[in-house]
Amino acid sequence: MEANAHGKNRVVTLREVAEAAGVSTSTVSRVLDDRVPPSRSATAERVRAVADQLGYRRNTFASSLRRGHTATIGVLVPRLSDTVMALMFEAIGRAAHRLGYFTVVATTGDDPADEQQAAQTLLGRNVDGLIIASSRREDPLPRHLREQGVPHALVLRTDGVSPSSIGDDEAGGYLATRHLIDLGHTDIAVLSGPLFTSTATGRLAGAMKAVREAGITLDPDWIIESGFGIESGEEAGRRLFASSTRPTAVFAANDNLALGVMAAAHQRSLSVGEDLALVGYNDIPLAQRLPVPLTSVRTPFDQIAATALDLLFSPAASSDPIRRALPTLIPRRSSGPHKSPN
Repeated sequence: MEANAHGKNRVVTLREVAEAAGVSTSTVSRVLDDRVPPSRSATAERVRAVADQLGYRRNTFASSLRRGHTATIGVLVPRLSDTVMALMFEAIGRAAHRLGYFTVVATTGDDPADEQQAAQTLLGRNVDGLIIASSRREDPLPRHLREQGVPHALVLRTDGVSPSSIGDDEAGGYLATRHLIDLGHTDIAVLSGPLFTSTATGRLAGAMKAVREAGITLDPDWIIESGFGIESGEEAGRRLFASSTRPTAVFAANDNLALGVMAAAHQRSLSVGEDLALVGYNDIPLAQRLPVPLTSVRTPFDQIAATALDLLFSPAASSDPIRRALPTLIPRRSSGPHKSPN
């Protein structure tokens, strides 16, 4: 028998396999269905051999549509150039794979209009649900999805209503700032990130809780709202270090901001870990490999991803739609003790 005699790009049908194997199309469909344990009967072996010879490829998308689902999950992230979002997407992909699902990602640029369009595009491709890592605190998309009954879960960020799997950002902000206070620092700056995100507001709230407990008053000019990128951290660092009266410690609400602060400190000939204590957030892989390893608050991405899948498929099973995973402080050389002036 000549394999796929009509050209390698032509789609071979179940009917053609059935005719070549001398069985019914229903038998072929049953034998080639990878959702059931494979049969070892002589007929099944013959069907599989004929299918391979003809170059048959099962159209999983079409058969999924017939069953009413595609085993595909859409994931929205602000950008994949952000290491945290890339790590989050990979963790979601691993968790989905364990459940037999495939993930498709779309980027939104942190723009609500682009987010809405990306969501509609993914839903138009019949994904079984959406996981959203780009939500703003006042984002209309989760509300629209709730009204339409679309299965969805938010990760890392929350609007406070939709099913959400996030880190405990307030606890993490508290851990980071308490660490600096315990090292003897009182002149502390906080780079919060954009306050339209729950991550930024939570981490800032945790930092302020720590300074209040310690009876410390921060300079209002040292509490800086910024973007989440390295450039934002560098710009904020330049502002902080431009004067002779500068903070001795900085809590940056993500590691990219901390990297920017490191660059600004280097430009002012300040030694991180000696002249300046610095703590970041998320503990990206680069953090421990820097010339001065960065103290950071570790976010449990795999736990957050697994919980997001639980919330996506069983939202009613949880009495609390917003699930928080506890972060962990990872101390390294970047956060040195306060040094009194000579």
